[in-house]
Amino acid sequence: MSQSSLSRKLTQSFGVLLGMTISLYVLRGFGIVTFLPGGVILLLFFGAIGTLIFNYIQRTWWRY
Repeated sequence: MSQSSLSRKLTQSFGVLLGMTISLYVLRGFGIVTFLPGGVILLLFFGAIGTLIFNYIQRTWWRY
């Protein structure tokens, strides 16, 4: 997989994870998705942050 393709996939996965996290957080706040524990939302958020950090490392440090 080329660097630009991997970077694109990481950026897209970051957007998807962050979008899911925000939408689930809002739906949980409205009381629609009350069965979902807060830990799941935190795991999604930390997964998005981890993907963003990995994307940054991949862009700056891995040249080949």
